[in-house]
Amino acid sequence: MFNTVVTDGAPPIDRRHAGWAGVAGVAVSLSLTELFAGISSAVPSAISSIGSAVIDLAPSWLKDFAISAFGTADKAVLAIGIVVVSLMIGWFVGQASVRSPAPMVIAFLIAGAVGIAAQIADPQSETGPVIASTLLAMGAGIATWYGIVRLAQPSASERAGDVEDMSRRRFVVGLAGAATVAVIAVGVGRAMVQSRAEAQRAALILPEPVERQADPTAENDFGLTSLSPIVVSGADFYRIDTALVVPTVDPDDWSLRITGLVDREVELSYAEINEMPLVERYVTLACVSNEVGDDLVGNALWTGVPLRDILDMAGVQAGADQIVGRSVDGWTAGFPTDVAFDGRDALVAVGMNREVLPAKHGFPARLVVPGLYGYVSATKWLREIELTTWDAFDGYWIPRGWAKEAPIKTQSRIDRPRRGQAVPAGSYAAAGVAWAPTKGIAAVEVQLDDGPWTEAELTEPLSADAWVQWKLDVDLADGNHTLRVRATDGTGFTQPEPPVPPRPDGAEGWHSVTFSAST
Repeated sequence: MFNTVVTDGAPPIDRRHAGWAGVAGVAVSLSLTELFAGISSAVPSAISSIGSAVIDLAPSWLKDFAISAFGTADKAVLAIGIVVVSLMIGWFVGQASVRSPAPMVIAFLIAGAVGIAAQIADPQSETGPVIASTLLAMGAGIATWYGIVRLAQPSASERAGDVEDMSRRRFVVGLAGAATVAVIAVGVGRAMVQSRAEAQRAALILPEPVERQADPTAENDFGLTSLSPIVVSGADFYRIDTALVVPTVDPDDWSLRITGLVDREVELSYAEINEMPLVERYVTLACVSNEVGDDLVGNALWTGVPLRDILDMAGVQAGADQIVGRSVDGWTAGFPTDVAFDGRDALVAVGMNREVLPAKHGFPARLVVPGLYGYVSATKWLREIELTTWDAFDGYWIPRGWAKEAPIKTQSRIDRPRRGQAVPAGSYAAAGVAWAPTKGIAAVEVQLDDGPWTEAELTEPLSADAWVQWKLDVDLADGNHTLRVRATDGTGFTQPEPPVPPRPDGAEGWHSVTFSAST
């Protein structure tokens, strides 16, 4: 039975109808903010902005759980969560507004204020367009709620004749209309944002580097199924960052500034960076959140300007022992200045796998620093490099409980067989990858069940900073088996067995998989 309220002789308002009308109003309002984000680059996505605020305010353990549980889908899960919570609030506030529109109006005013505050915190936003678009979205949401509530109310003649079908049909049509508007607005808005970013990239051509790396050959890649390729495509390369929506940056308006403890501040346009001598380097990047055996790691061919060349243009002052990278969305990371001058190939990268840097991987430019976990070095959507002191600044993740110094630990992984997989008995090619950027991999050993450790065959390394594939033919009897792997790097260090969690400076331990074999 419907619970209805009659106020001063007015047509009855059904609570359930009022709740659905509140959901529709919120959906239309949120979707219009996405549409406005697509129309104007000065208006960031409200969902993304609120999500970024949630990420900033969330405790570190919750962020770690999200990455561990959802991996590269963590941002999508957060965005869906924000939408679901918003719609639920719309339901309850809609029901609370059966006697008066005041609760709904107040709720939208509060939501609008939160949205505006979150959006204008984005460095790329402009206050005027943000406020104007939010007010329009709020007004549309309130109007949607009120309109659907009115459609659901029987007219005086319908009430007198006990006719309910018409009002119900009007209510359903109103909800369907609001849902259609919301879906179209979100789809068009997101498509416009993506097309804007892709259109900017599509018009660009990556310049020919002055130092070109050799293409991988059979000596560099075993080519086995289920084995990670020696060079990971941009589409498959892992992505972990705090941006819910990939920033769209106009390369014509973008520039990279070198500031802080330098002899002279330098500002370089995108065109000027591409006119500098570019080099190619194979470098494996890894996320510090990567559990033993997980896939938040990848190897790619990066094209860019050596970081030391750009720093030399500015002149690094004595005492400047930290380099801080700042993203267009405000994210920061810091690493020792010595890293740029110790011989490793740190780059300001503008290309990935001989293509213009993909938007989701940092277009127009990013930092690639071999041997350091991404959270202290791999600033994407780079807008500023600041020279400062080690004690003067902490990057984004440091106050959240992660180590300030974060060299990538020597690691190895089993790609085939997969955990729980059933494989044919007899001879089987077990395989995987191992990495120790800047140190290289000297050996990989594999243990089947409780047997001896056996050295695996390695591919020829593309560079000291790139991972290698390993392969070992094992003889499998029928039944269940356990396979373990450990790597030794170029310094002679062998992975220790005891498991260590990722926090605060990277996971440790041997990767093992259990599987079965049968004839």
